[in-house]
Amino acid sequence: MADNTELVEKLSGLTVLEIADLVKALEEKWGVSAAAPVAAVAAPVAGGGEAAAEEKTSFDVILAETGGNKIAVIKEVRAAVAGLGLAEAKALVESAPKALKEGVTKEEAEEIKKKIEAAGAKIEIK
Repeated sequence: MADNTELVEKLSGLTVLEIADLVKALEEKWGVSAAAPVAAVAAPVAGGGEAAAEEKTSFDVILAETGGNKIAVIKEVRAAVAGLGLAEAKALVESAPKALKEGVTKEEAEEIKKKIEAAGAKIEIK
């Protein structure tokens, strides 16, 4: 039990980007996907492949290209992704194409896209 408490304390000290990298590493190591249970539950409700595409409720916001005004893009990325420091936002912007947010509503994805594209970047919503 003490090991679990120690592990929780260590994980609490990680940044959002470090946690995202940890999740990816665990997914690769164990051959699983964190999004798989959600997709498995949503598929029977949707009732088919074409219907599922039309009724999608969860979207990923992808930073495709930084554009010419990197400083403005970094500021908007910090505003859109909670918990990012300046260095983390800069690293995220410089590593484009990269997912900014995953599993958001269509309205939130469109709002993020609008703000970050106004700063000069190119955003994709998947």
